[in-house]
Amino acid sequence: IKCRKAGLRPAAAVIVATVRALKMNGGVAKSDLAMEDVAALKRGAVNLGRHVENIRAFGVPVVVAINHFTSDTEQEVAALQDYAKGLGVDALLCRHWAEGGAGIEALAHTVAKLADSDTANFQPLYGDDLPLTEKIETVARRIYRAGTVTVDKGAAEQLAQYEAMGYGALPVCIAKTQYSFSTDPSLLGAPEGHTVHVREVRLSAGAGFIVAITGDIMTMPGLPRTPAAESIRLGPGGLVEGLF
Repeated sequence: IKCRKAGLRPAAAVIVATVRALKMNGGVAKSDLAMEDVAALKRGAVNLGRHVENIRAFGVPVVVAINHFTSDTEQEVAALQDYAKGLGVDALLCRHWAEGGAGIEALAHTVAKLADSDTANFQPLYGDDLPLTEKIETVARRIYRAGTVTVDKGAAEQLAQYEAMGYGALPVCIAKTQYSFSTDPSLLGAPEGHTVHVREVRLSAGAGFIVAITGDIMTMPGLPRTPAAESIRLGPGGLVEGLF
């Protein structure tokens, strides 16, 4: 949405991955993520593979940054790098949390080289003139790999009304769980053929997009006309006032 609205054409993209997240996608419980499990990492690596495919669908070259944790083992990191290599992608271990800039210098050089290669050919997934419902379906099928997209009757009527009001050229922003490519947070890995159900749509006219609410996701509340932050101050005694 940002690239479309601002006319930006990215020259490279960085996907941040962790050994822990991929092991979780491979079926490891959160309580056991600190334990070495190369097999689970290999199973969960398909999630990373899907992200790489999706970035490439936009015509942008990609590199993987492995955000290092102290519990990561050399075998796990090597397995992740081997998987990325099989995709034709570099995966660099990043330890900036411990080493500062030096811990991420290799990534910086790789990104610069990738950007300077002039191989990017960024293209959005859909044109502005596509109907709003079809824009939602395009994202759901091409990015989330949904087999079916359903829209509640009220949401469909609202989309038609937005188009009648002149908002049909806006892009769509899909609100869904961050834990899965589907709308089911327990469906990990790289699921395909699932159903994306749109239960509500909202117009964000100022921001310039239509929000499609899917599954059981809850959105953050907006700020009131006078947010509480305007009443928070540092009092004479050095204490914070106005929090309650």
